[in-house]
Amino acid sequence: MTHFIKMHGLGNDFLVLDAREQPVALSAAQVRALANRHTGVGFDQLILIEPSSSADVRLRFWNSDGGEVAACGNGSRAAAALLGGHHSIETAGGRLESAATSGGAEVDMGAPRWEWDAVPLAYPMDTRNLPLAWETLEHPVALSVGNPHVVFFVPDAAAVALEHIGPVIEHDPVFPERVNVGIAQVAARDHLILRVWERGAGATLACGTGAVAAVAAAQRRGLVDAAVRVSLPGGDLNVTRRDDGHLLLAGPAVIAFTGDLDLERYA
Repeated sequence: MTHFIKMHGLGNDFLVLDAREQPVALSAAQVRALANRHTGVGFDQLILIEPSSSADVRLRFWNSDGGEVAACGNGSRAAAALLGGHHSIETAGGRLESAATSGGAEVDMGAPRWEWDAVPLAYPMDTRNLPLAWETLEHPVALSVGNPHVVFFVPDAAAVALEHIGPVIEHDPVFPERVNVGIAQVAARDHLILRVWERGAGATLACGTGAVAAVAAAQRRGLVDAAVRVSLPGGDLNVTRRDDGHLLLAGPAVIAFTGDLDLERYA
């Protein structure tokens, strides 16, 4: 049996497995079976905590569709809250620094990447203002914050049919690794309203990298200040840009329940 911890950050939920002492091997099919909310545990992302030779721990992330991804902001915060204290974290998207807080954690998500081939896009474009449109959504900002994002700025985020347009944009060939889609509304210089369609997971109640990407995109266009509250369907996250360009992501992360799994049943 394998012990698991179910966590969530503003309703963005995770299955956490600690593999620092006993290695855990996972297939895409296992992840999909575990993610099933009727016959499995159910989650948006699965987090594996592993030993690291270059940091305190290594984190690996899978979306509910079974695909492994390089970064997960809320997942990193959940793991940081679970670990407690201060930690350096190795991820496929880069090295992070974390600090547990009362009821959650803050993670240094590093500096965003703006180069077209870092996002990546299929061909060179101005990532500050992509000359593209999908129905009424047009001219997004594209960037990588460890995973690829496009952010659209709209007058009313709630009015966008995200469940309809999100998968269309996610799978557009212009994004060779697919893309996360953010729909952002600027409420004030220090406040964004945001909805996110996550590649491989769909519309989620909260998305940490989505919040970081939206703030970075808004700052690049001069729409917001250095410290921004981001209101998602599940609640608020806080993103702050340091003088060195790094973006700090802070917010709640809690344990929902724990249990034991026979992983072979889900193979």
